[in-house]
Amino acid sequence: MRFLSLQSHVAYGYVGNRAATFPLQRLGHEVWAVNTVEFSNHTGYGAWRGRTAPAEQVADIVHGIEALGLLPRCDALLTGYVGDAALADVVLDTAARVRAANPKAIWCCDPVVGDVDTGIYVKPGIDVFFRERAIPAADLVTPNHFELEHLTRRKVGTMVEALAAARSLLKGPRLALITSLRRADGPPDQIEMVAVTVDTAWRVVTPLIGFDVMPNGTGDMVSALFAAHWLANDDIAGALGCAASSVYAVLEATREMGERELQLVAAQDRMVAPLRRFTAEKL
Repeated sequence: MRFLSLQSHVAYGYVGNRAATFPLQRLGHEVWAVNTVEFSNHTGYGAWRGRTAPAEQVADIVHGIEALGLLPRCDALLTGYVGDAALADVVLDTAARVRAANPKAIWCCDPVVGDVDTGIYVKPGIDVFFRERAIPAADLVTPNHFELEHLTRRKVGTMVEALAAARSLLKGPRLALITSLRRADGPPDQIEMVAVTVDTAWRVVTPLIGFDVMPNGTGDMVSALFAAHWLANDDIAGALGCAASSVYAVLEATREMGERELQLVAAQDRMVAPLRRFTAEKL
């Protein structure tokens, strides 16, 4: 399959396109990566160098790909971190161009806004863009727990609340994937991923791996892997289990190596063939 991926890029570490591209390539897929920012490292370090890509530059690159006649061959558009509100129209225009060229292509929108340990870390207006314009136009939306609460303006402490919040996003998308769920009524040593449609839901549970500083980029990796497995087999439960198993394998290797950044390259074989496999259950 072929993916057009509009996400952030960092020289050091694995977030955005750096967290999505290699896993997809390792599975045998083509990725056309268009970078929305060029940073030295992700913002979780508190200091970084680089800049947000001008909207005209991102649009120009997409137009160049289109000029080669490649968009009819694009199976999915992946979007994530949007560094500046000026890029919003470019993201929407890209989705329109991909769909016009290939009506079967899906848009997987990762509404990157923040996380539980950082709060909001995007510029003002980005959350409004996701809530009001991007999510309603997407096919698959992949918020983490914090983003689910922020974007739906709902408190999520139970599975019932999580399902209700996720379904409130399905006013356009066919499917919502909660990439990390830590609910008050769940075991404290576990973390869940939940895939939700209008009338069905599945969850997969994995042990919570402890880190002094949780590696960034897991959500970017999950979104890419889930989208790829879902597109390949049209099996939501299977895609959920495969994505969770791969991410757990990488996180386990990252902890064993004592690293802060996801060890995607070192753990690539584990990612493709996880030693421990997790199965999704229907709720």
